[in-house]
Amino acid sequence: MTPDQPTDPLADQPTDQELLRAHVDGDPDAFGVLFGRHRDRLWAVAVRTMGNPEDAADGLQDGLIAAYRRAGSFRGEAAVTTWLHRVVVNACLDRLRAAKVRRTETLPDDLEEYGNRGSLASATEAEQDPADLSVRDERRRAVLDALATLPDEQRAALVLVDMEGYPVAEVAEMLDCAVGTVKSRCSRGRARLAVLLGVLREDGDAAHPAPGNPDPPRPVRSTTAPRAPPTPADP
Repeated sequence: MTPDQPTDPLADQPTDQELLRAHVDGDPDAFGVLFGRHRDRLWAVAVRTMGNPEDAADGLQDGLIAAYRRAGSFRGEAAVTTWLHRVVVNACLDRLRAAKVRRTETLPDDLEEYGNRGSLASATEAEQDPADLSVRDERRRAVLDALATLPDEQRAALVLVDMEGYPVAEVAEMLDCAVGTVKSRCSRGRARLAVLLGVLREDGDAAHPAPGNPDPPRPVRSTTAPRAPPTPADP
């Protein structure tokens, strides 16, 4: 390599799998580094699955403790990120099933700070009209409220596929179910959201797919991602 060639700052960084193995082998810092890489997307999935930041923090904490303790069971059949999402989503769903509630709270107003994290993106609001921002915020809240009314499994599938942008096959691994099951859950969830959010469709600001199409363009994309909580203490 010549002096003029740029170096890759991540070239010397351990991979996710190497970090997980180091954690299993007793490295006290490896799991924290691994979580730090993926905390924003894990938090986004947790908060959208649970419906509010307080329960999401509990669900994420449960998931991370489970991942910390079960790291030795990871066999490498899937990516480490897929495995982490599976553990966190399952922890959130377990909490929802135990509580037997359907959350309807909207998400907090501090979501804009993480608007460019993960697979999500937001426009530069400084250049937008305040009236437009108010309308957009109202519609985003309507989408989140509608999402909270879905059955837990449908909501989890839609969060991962439509809001986080994961491929259906990878979501099937995360949720430990068949690809067809994920498609079915997404299709039924989208059909339900299309009914609940019909006013948005009439205004031309939300594209809702036909119920029979499992893989249309993503119709329910929030433009922001929530604030991540502090890294949980080691169990």
